[in-house]
Amino acid sequence: MPGNILFALSLCRKAGALVTGFEAVKDSVFRGSAQLVLCAQDLSDGSRRRIGFVCETQDVPLYGMAETQAALAPICKKPTGVFAVTDPELARLCKKNLPAPNAPADPIRTADASADHKEERPCQ
Repeated sequence: MPGNILFALSLCRKAGALVTGFEAVKDSVFRGSAQLVLCAQDLSDGSRRRIGFVCETQDVPLYGMAETQAALAPICKKPTGVFAVTDPELARLCKKNLPAPNAPADPIRTADASADHKEERPCQ
């Protein structure tokens, strides 16, 4: 089911294929083990730019999620804004579960937040 990124990230964590936190994700990208990097909706602009630069230099796909750090906290037991998936098949699963490019806005989100995440794009 598209849009169930929380389930996909939980599977990655249980499989030992999820890296969380900015520095750990950056190290994973530079080691070549990161297959996909994901950013939370409320990640700061500075962190978003820095992880974007790291992913761009290493040619690792980077996507933004509609979920906030608080919504993602149950997966890694604390608020975290940057995730890396190290398994290629699980990375494909995560990409498939990101919101569709023209998905209707979630009525719970504010107008500004839903406008930022209507299309799948790198979080740079």
